[in-house]
Amino acid sequence: MSSSQEQNIANHASSLSSRVIDAADPSPQDAIDILTALKTETVKNDTCNMTISLLESTKIGKLLTKVVKTCKRQKRGSDDQAKWDEAISTAEQLLAMYKKAADEEAAQTAKKQKSAAQAAAATPGLPTSVSAYRQRLVSQSKELYKDPPAMPPPKITVEAKLLTAKPKRAKSGELTFAPGQDPALKEALKEFHPNRTPEEVLRSGAFGGTYFRPIISSVTNIRYSAKEVLNDTVQPDWIKGLPSNMLSSNTYNIQVNKYKAKCGGSLGMWESSGWISDVDPYGWFQWYCRFYSGRRCSDDIRQIGRWKGLAGEKGRFRSQLCNKIVAAGGLEKGKDVSPVVRQTLLHWGLEVTEEVLEKHQKRKK
Repeated sequence: MSSSQEQNIANHASSLSSRVIDAADPSPQDAIDILTALKTETVKNDTCNMTISLLESTKIGKLLTKVVKTCKRQKRGSDDQAKWDEAISTAEQLLAMYKKAADEEAAQTAKKQKSAAQAAAATPGLPTSVSAYRQRLVSQSKELYKDPPAMPPPKITVEAKLLTAKPKRAKSGELTFAPGQDPALKEALKEFHPNRTPEEVLRSGAFGGTYFRPIISSVTNIRYSAKEVLNDTVQPDWIKGLPSNMLSSNTYNIQVNKYKAKCGGSLGMWESSGWISDVDPYGWFQWYCRFYSGRRCSDDIRQIGRWKGLAGEKGRFRSQLCNKIVAAGGLEKGKDVSPVVRQTLLHWGLEVTEEVLEKHQKRKK
């Protein structure tokens, strides 16, 4: 629709306001004339050329609704019943036509958006929009823990060289890591001290034996095989002698877990929450394996922040478990406390030891 047509409709809208809706003594013929002119402007050869944009900019739909109410009110007690009926009929006809045109336009727009989302969902790489990401998750039958889903982090950059400096370990078991090229990482690492290595997590029994199962990632839209991801994530000696049901089973086995408790959410839950990056499509533990092996990337600070929130000295799960163990009378008496939380913390590279408990109690004093 041209700008001149838009202006003409705006003029008709103004006339309806001043000469019908707000008039002290409106004339039914005036209403009919303005409505007829509006119909001539917006309906050509029985085709309505009204658009959603025009309805929003001119507010003509809302004005027509007011016109109908005004005409019905004026009709009461009027000697010109037929004229008012004609005005009411014309306004209601225009309203119906405009609604139909808007509904059809909205349906066409939705169809185009769906088609674009389907095309984007089929393309490898990060999703380009929330709708495309949602389409991926749905097409892969993933759990939509958040709907609409939160977008994954932007593309992650990986430093070209692996660090040669190995993690240092204190007598308490706490690990300390060297930073890479990002100076901000050095500060974040001051509070990042897991006390279980990736190998220890896997050999203890974790993730119900399913962590390295084959998946298709909604973040990258790539299918990964167990062999491929194991070769690319863990050091061979970490898993030497471990059976596949402790690493890449498609079925979660609670008996594999050290604490015989099931914990953790589905891949769809993590993906739809926006927590999974394109470089570590399996999640935090995959990042930890690679970070432990010397890889540094632009996602390190975020992942360390997630660990701190859950397993750091003030982390919610660590604090919760320590409080329960203290209430039970200590590590020995509280050895059976909260197996689900214990298993969860193990997945994040932490087990509550005397040293961990001592730090917690000092912090609470």
